[in-house]
Amino acid sequence: MIYSDIDLSRKLERTEALANADFVETRASLDPETRACWIEVGGAYAMFDGIESPLTQTFGLGMFEDAKSEHLDEIEAFFRKRDAPVYHEVSPMADPSILGLLGERGYRPIELTNVMFQKLDTSAPALNRMNPDIVSRAINPDEADLWASVASEGWTTEPPMLGEFMLNFGKIAARTAGGHPFIAELDGRPIAAGGLSIYDDICILAGAATVPDSRRRGAQNALLAARLAFAAERGCRLAMMCRTREPISKKCSKERISDSVHPN
Repeated sequence: MIYSDIDLSRKLERTEALANADFVETRASLDPETRACWIEVGGAYAMFDGIESPLTQTFGLGMFEDAKSEHLDEIEAFFRKRDAPVYHEVSPMADPSILGLLGERGYRPIELTNVMFQKLDTSAPALNRMNPDIVSRAINPDEADLWASVASEGWTTEPPMLGEFMLNFGKIAARTAGGHPFIAELDGRPIAAGGLSIYDDICILAGAATVPDSRRRGAQNALLAARLAFAAERGCRLAMMCRTREPISKKCSKERISDSVHPN
């Protein structure tokens, strides 16, 4: 049995931070003009991936070292030097003193995220597939743009411009060092995409999207089964997934907070 304690929270927080640092480094390599970069301050990773990127924030604040005023000074200077808002994701396992420190600086919660995890074991029965006609596989190195296109098409029913944003985002995500993107195909046509990243013995699943005309056929079920099996075969002990809830409705596993002097 795995207990949800500070050690587990640290491992999950660091995995999410590593995945985002990997993305930021890939962005900087492919598009240097974005000035994407990250720093570590007091055990927390502070990421800059562009002013409007959801990755522009911190991970692990107060988890690996006690958060101090000088840590926040350095982090805030890092973001403000780049004209970016200041966001932190804070685990409830972090030292409670961080809440007072953040409150004194005018931060407030703006969203909550569920962090889900599952133990992986190659001896465990495979997840049942709903549709045997769907083939799910890791993409080839030359299919990064294809994966991004499929993933973005899955977001075309969302608010305007989100599809274009996800296309550009996906082209970076598909090329990260720790990434193993998957697609699902039906009769040879790609109909869904799912992200998978592996860091040490933990994998993180994200980026699930199905094109509108192929939904409810079991594509995401096939992608989930294939990714979990792939990760377990490569020695992953845990799989994790994050789901953000906005606006705040109930207590969840971690908070994303913002300095109120910046517009949300």
